[in-house]
Amino acid sequence: MSKQALRKVSQLGKRLIPTLTGLHTSRSDDLSEDIVSLKDAMERLNTMIESNDANQHDMLNSIAAVKGYAEMLLESEDEVIAPLVKGLTEMTALLSTATKAPSNAATSNRSTETFEDCTILIVDDMPENLDLMSRLLRKMDCTIVTANSGDAALATLATTRVDLVLLDLVMPGTDGREVLARIKSDEDLRAIPVIMISGRQDMDQIIDCIQVGADDYLLKPVNAVLLTARIKSGIERKRWHDKEASYREQLEKREQFIRQTFGRYISDAIVEEILEKPEGLKLGGDLRHVTLMMSDIRSFTTLVEHLPPEQVMALLNRYLGKMTDIILHHGGTIDEFLGDAVLAAFGAPSVSADHATKAVNCAIQMQEAMAEINAENIADGLPIIEMAIALNTGEVVAGNIGSERRSKYGFVGHQVNLTSRIEDDARPHEILISEQTYRALNGDHFVAGESRTIKAKGIEELLTVYPIVGSTSNA
Repeated sequence: MSKQALRKVSQLGKRLIPTLTGLHTSRSDDLSEDIVSLKDAMERLNTMIESNDANQHDMLNSIAAVKGYAEMLLESEDEVIAPLVKGLTEMTALLSTATKAPSNAATSNRSTETFEDCTILIVDDMPENLDLMSRLLRKMDCTIVTANSGDAALATLATTRVDLVLLDLVMPGTDGREVLARIKSDEDLRAIPVIMISGRQDMDQIIDCIQVGADDYLLKPVNAVLLTARIKSGIERKRWHDKEASYREQLEKREQFIRQTFGRYISDAIVEEILEKPEGLKLGGDLRHVTLMMSDIRSFTTLVEHLPPEQVMALLNRYLGKMTDIILHHGGTIDEFLGDAVLAAFGAPSVSADHATKAVNCAIQMQEAMAEINAENIADGLPIIEMAIALNTGEVVAGNIGSERRSKYGFVGHQVNLTSRIEDDARPHEILISEQTYRALNGDHFVAGESRTIKAKGIEELLTVYPIVGSTSNA
C-alpha cells in the first residue's frame, strides 16, 4: 500500500470529520446513519495510519469501510451531501491509489444488476463489512443472510437454502478456508458458488483457495461493479446446475416409472435397452440368433373347467409368477403369456453366445420348481399341474411389433412356429429340444435321452428332437 497516499487520506479525513459530525447532528434518518458510519470508519483508519503498527488485514478492512460508506454517500441525491462531494471523491480516489484497486467512480454509469429470488450468504467477522455488503446487495433485490464467524456460516448453511456465499478469508476461529473446504466436501453444498474476499494478495493463498474449490477470489477493498459481475456469473452457474439437477431428477423419475411399469411385463434386458437406447422404442427389428422356449400346462382346460374364476387365477398366477422369476434369472426375455403357455427367448435383446445353455438350465430349474408349486396347490385345494417345455435354436426377427400407439418387443419367423410344433409333441415333465439346440449345447453339461422324430403340422420335413433328462454341471 502507498504510504504517501495513506498520509493524504489521513489529512483529508481530519478535514472531513468535523463536517460529517455537523451533518450527523442535524439529521435523524438513514442518511445520518451512513454519515456517522463513515465518520467512525475514518477515525479508526486515521488511528491506524498514525500508529503505523496495524497489520495489513485490519488496515484493508478499515480502508474498505471508509471507501464503501463514502461511495454510498456519493450515490445519494440528497442536497445535504453537496459540501462533501469534492472531498469524498478525492478520498475514494486516494484510497484506490493506496490499495491499487479500481475505483467505482469510473463505472458509476453502469446499471446495477438485480438478482431476484436469490439468497446470498455474507460471512465476515467485521460488522462494518457485513453492513456494507448487505446494503450493496439489497440494491440488487436479493435476499441477504449474514454470519459473523465461520461456525455461524456453517450453521446457516445447514438450515437455509443459499445460492451464493461471499466468504471472508481471515476470521478468528474457523477461518474462511476451512469453511470453504467443508462446503466443497459436502454433497448437498458443493454446488454453491463461493467467492473468497480477502486483503491478502498472496498468490499461493489465492491458488490454494481456488484448488480447494473457490469459484472466485476478490481483494479488499472490493470494487462494487466487479463484485456485481462476479456474483452474476456465480449465480448463473448455480442456476444452470440447479436446472441440470432438476433434469436429472426428472430422468431418474422417468427411469423408475419405466422400470416399474414395463418391468412387470417385459424382461430387465428390454427395460435396459429402452433406457439406454430410446431409439429402441421405434417400430422395426433385426435378425437375431436365439434359443426360443415355449412351455404350457398339460390338460389345463380340463383341470380348471369346474374351478371358480378366482381359483383359476390363483393357480395361474402362482405358476406364471414362479416361471417368470426363473426365466428372468437366467437372462431370458418373455415374449408373452398365452393363457397358461409362456413364450420366451434367450439371446435377445441382450446378445449372449451361450443362449442355448442358458435356456436348457432355465428349463431344468422350471421343471424342478413344479414340486414346490404343486405342494402349494395341494395346500390350497387346487389341482396338481404338469408342464412340458420345448426349446429350439435359430434365427428370428426380434424387435418392436405393433403400431405407433401400441407395440411390444417380440419375435417372429419360422423358428417360432417350429418351437410351437415341438412343444405340441412334448410330454408332461419333459424338456424337448430341437436338433439345432442340441448341436449348440456343450454336450458335457447335459444328459440327453434317445432322439425321436416328429411330423409337425405344416412342416414337410421330419424333425429330430431330444429329451433332456438332466445336467452334469452348473454351466
